[in-house]
Amino acid sequence: MRHGGWAGAHRIGPPPSGGKPQGSRLRSALDTEYDDDVLGAPYDARVMKRLPKYMAPVKGWLALSTVGILIRSAASLAIPYLVGITIDRFIQTHELAGLNIMVATFVAANLLVWGGHYIETLYLAYAGETILFRLRTEMFDHLHRQSLSFFDHNKVGKLMSRVQNDITQVQELLTNGIVGVVTNSLYLIAIAIVMISLNTQLALLTLITVPILGIVMVVWQRYARRAFLKARQAIAVVNDQLQEGIAGVRVTQSMSRERANLQQFDDVNRANLNANVGAAKLQAIMIPTVDILTNVAFGLVLIVGGSQVLTGTIGVGILLSFLLYIQRFFTPVQEMAMLYTELQRGMASGTRILELLDVQPGIVDSPKAIELPPIKGEIQFHDVSFAYDPKAETLHGIDLKINPGETIAIIGRTGAGKSSLMNLLARFYEIEKGKITIDGYDIRSVTQQSLRRQIGLVPQDPFLFSGTIEDNIRYGHPNVSHEDMVNAARTAGAHDFIIHLEEGYSTPVGERGGNLSSGQLQMVCLARAILANPPILILDEATSSVDTTTEQIMQHSLRHLAKGRTCLIIAHRLSTISHADRIITLEHGKIVETGTHQELLAKRGLYYQMFGAFRANDMKPKPTTY
Repeated sequence: MRHGGWAGAHRIGPPPSGGKPQGSRLRSALDTEYDDDVLGAPYDARVMKRLPKYMAPVKGWLALSTVGILIRSAASLAIPYLVGITIDRFIQTHELAGLNIMVATFVAANLLVWGGHYIETLYLAYAGETILFRLRTEMFDHLHRQSLSFFDHNKVGKLMSRVQNDITQVQELLTNGIVGVVTNSLYLIAIAIVMISLNTQLALLTLITVPILGIVMVVWQRYARRAFLKARQAIAVVNDQLQEGIAGVRVTQSMSRERANLQQFDDVNRANLNANVGAAKLQAIMIPTVDILTNVAFGLVLIVGGSQVLTGTIGVGILLSFLLYIQRFFTPVQEMAMLYTELQRGMASGTRILELLDVQPGIVDSPKAIELPPIKGEIQFHDVSFAYDPKAETLHGIDLKINPGETIAIIGRTGAGKSSLMNLLARFYEIEKGKITIDGYDIRSVTQQSLRRQIGLVPQDPFLFSGTIEDNIRYGHPNVSHEDMVNAARTAGAHDFIIHLEEGYSTPVGERGGNLSSGQLQMVCLARAILANPPILILDEATSSVDTTTEQIMQHSLRHLAKGRTCLIIAHRLSTISHADRIITLEHGKIVETGTHQELLAKRGLYYQMFGAFRANDMKPKPTTY
């Protein structure tokens, strides 16, 4: 297992605010070269040093669970002894009264085993689920504080694996894993002590098989570790193939790839079958091996103990007690053999969880950051430079002033830096050089929340959350009145289509808004931005994928919305650009032209060259939305 993030040797995500990217900053357990199912050591001091803080809030439940374990273990240890005493002292002597007492005691001991097991299971479940709850909540909050560059470099699937699989493994480690090893170890020691106190010779005959079992376990673990890892990796490939197949089913059917895809899936599924059969074979070896050694101990004790019974050295009851203790002795040994791999997996998951929690957000508020007061909307870029990759700068020395209430269209070829300007303004990324001010306030001197509360964003790819249409319009402003919410939808042109839906504003949007057309999705997103009533509005190709009718509705809404606020529009359509107060033309991360539509045409520069493409784009048939 390769580790990172413990002492700052490796980082995930961007460098701290204002710092330079490091070449190894993204090399971590989240990288694709790291497998989620890599097994760690069964004990990792770095993990165990930090994970107990998650056990502290549940120490009461763990203590109660420990009480249950002690009750169960003590009663379980007493049962074979009670059986032996009952046979030697009461059955063989025909003392019926004493026998009745022992039967009652035996029943009480079994009830204590049941009660102890109930307490152990119940409070261990409370502790485990609480740890799971706290870890997932902390992870969710931690991920939401990361900058966008973190998500640019880390796959959502890997992050989901941390939040789901790894956290579950850590929960198992902190509860069943550690508790299981400790209790089984103590139980083994207790049984050994009891057996030695009953008959040292028979105890030594039993314990002589332990070194043999230890050697078998060491050899078995060497092969089992590889087999179990191979099985987990195989099912991960199956899941990936299944997810990709379902997500791309339209493309598959359109290209008649069903048979080829089935063959591909059959190959990985068969590899998963073979891997699991191999793991099952090893699993099938270990359990019978423990059973054989148990029977060997049984045989040795039966031969030697039987001769002692015949000579009168011990009673039949003691011999029977010993045989029962042998059975109990090897059960926890077998359980610990099974726990070994779980401990390895839990430690590896703990490493990955803590490494991710160690990642500091790439953008943090300054300790002296203030709340941005209500603004008029003056924006100024002062010699701003920025790079996603330190080897290739995206923006170079941008100087731009935008007046309050002005509508600016930003155009340029793909990769010119249009979206980068918007992302820097909302401080989704940190600038490398220069500064951006809003009404004279450096955006790095104010809190991120107070900045973004005054910036509305309508993205090119609209995103709706699970819930109803009303929930999505109210997103971020849940306490506004129903009337204000409906007015926002009217302004965005969404009200008419919403009221004709079967459930109106209470219509569930489906996964990512799958039951709405692209135009309808965009209008709901626009209504969400209108309801926020921001002084600055950013529109990132908001009308690029809608039909003509929807575009006309949205253009009317946008012109109404632009009144009295500063608007920045990334656009590829002439209908959007021509209404702007100014047009900014970007090329290779630099501003090459600024002016109105007519002024830029008169210059016969880059905008003039692009004008034909804009006009052709406006003349293209618009997609029909359903």
